[in-house]
Amino acid sequence: MEKTITVLPGDGIGPEVTEAAVKVLETIAKRYNHTFKLQFALIGGAAIDACENPLPEETISLCSDSDAILLGAVGGPKWDQNPSHLRPEKGLLAIRKHFGLYANIRPVKAIPALLESSPLKKEIAENVDMVIVRELTGGLYFAEPRKKTEDYALDTLVYTRPEIERIVDTAFQLARSRRGKLASVDKANVLDSSKLWREIVEEKKQGYPDVEVEHMLVDSTAMKLITKPGAFDVIVTENMFGDILSDEASVITGSLGMLPSASTRGDGFGLYEPVHGSAPDIAGQNKANPAACILSAAMMLREAFQMETEAAAIEEAVFSVLNDGYFTGDLQTKGRRVLSTSDWTDKVLDELDSEFVSESIMYSYV
Repeated sequence: MEKTITVLPGDGIGPEVTEAAVKVLETIAKRYNHTFKLQFALIGGAAIDACENPLPEETISLCSDSDAILLGAVGGPKWDQNPSHLRPEKGLLAIRKHFGLYANIRPVKAIPALLESSPLKKEIAENVDMVIVRELTGGLYFAEPRKKTEDYALDTLVYTRPEIERIVDTAFQLARSRRGKLASVDKANVLDSSKLWREIVEEKKQGYPDVEVEHMLVDSTAMKLITKPGAFDVIVTENMFGDILSDEASVITGSLGMLPSASTRGDGFGLYEPVHGSAPDIAGQNKANPAACILSAAMMLREAFQMETEAAAIEEAVFSVLNDGYFTGDLQTKGRRVLSTSDWTDKVLDELDSEFVSESIMYSYV
């Protein structure tokens, strides 16, 4: 099979973790007789430095001609004082909006080898296996009007029925394929947008009689994620609530460096990225944990290309390395063998028979 992938390394540790993921894709291409055409382009701070635009037209063009996008990370203090239109995060928001990537999918699953790194007690964290479905292109982050003066600021929260319906359908379908439980999170006791959200979920559940639905307020959900996270299967919520809750849930596994994500639009095309940020304090030091980016590449193979066997092979390799006792610095505890980014990646490649050098990868750069 031949697929075109646009790789956006971005800022901070982004280039290091995407390099690791690319090496894994090279090995998969060779092992399973695929051809991956990899195109590299700029986004975020790197794009601002090069062409004063966090999302250049050249990047949009390459992404438009690809089957999927793999992103590293964006942002860093270097650009904190820039005007708002020249902030790295604007590039990420813009690419989501441009391609209509309305559904952010974040799996959060306990990893036995990392349970001692979780801030929660083992007996609370060990049964966690949930997916958070976050609406990604509406709500407070995008709606107009917005305004800020010295003494006044305004943000607008807007959701339309079609925006809510499509993300709710995505969550119902995912819950149906898992354990059949859906928690819909809102603030319907206060917000009119949440009242509409809850009404639509009630309407939609009639078409999914095999899915158990629970309506939850965002504040009580935040508490339950800490006290009883294993009770959740699929969580669906709006943009800002999902941003906060998914970051809260991510620490349950012991490190942000372990969690992949996908931003999709329903037709298979999507942007796949690690949940973690750009970590500028360790950028360029060969210390970053590449696992989340490698697992994001696995998600891409499974969700965008229907390569289930290949995705499972990557996941098995990652978890085998952890089970063998090899970790990166963010996962360091007493008695663990801590490796650099490149050395840890090599361990994963060893699991994937990395002695074979791929001849089926083609590169182009912007």
